[in-house]
Amino acid sequence: MKKPANRRTALALLGAGLTLASLAEAKPIKEKNMSNADQVNKIVRDGGLLVVAEWEVKDGQAERVAEILGRYQPLAQRSEGVKLFLIARGKENPGQFLFYELFENEAAFAAHAESEPFKTLIAGEALALLAKRVRAQYSLI
Repeated sequence: MKKPANRRTALALLGAGLTLASLAEAKPIKEKNMSNADQVNKIVRDGGLLVVAEWEVKDGQAERVAEILGRYQPLAQRSEGVKLFLIARGKENPGQFLFYELFENEAAFAAHAESEPFKTLIAGEALALLAKRVRAQYSLI
């Protein structure tokens, strides 16, 4: 029997070693006795707009970008309409960053892109330090 997509997504996140512990401050989950899989399933329930972005920074800029993203991530995680917001850094190439962002809907994504933290930290500081930026949008099934 094929597993439901949201369960596959949850298991993929858990299999990658990701937990919701880093999100506890940004989005407390009242059900403290829930397993990580149950917590992830709760977040992905009702679908949403998934945005996956890959960044590759210009030579010599990896630490600067990491510092900017370190300031940005907690703000993005607390934004209205954000269900999940993760940023990962490449282990083999620390100049590569991967974003895994789940929004309630397209309106929430649009509001995120118009937010002051995005305009200041991402558009205002980080984008000029990138050699490559690729984004794709998905609908959860």
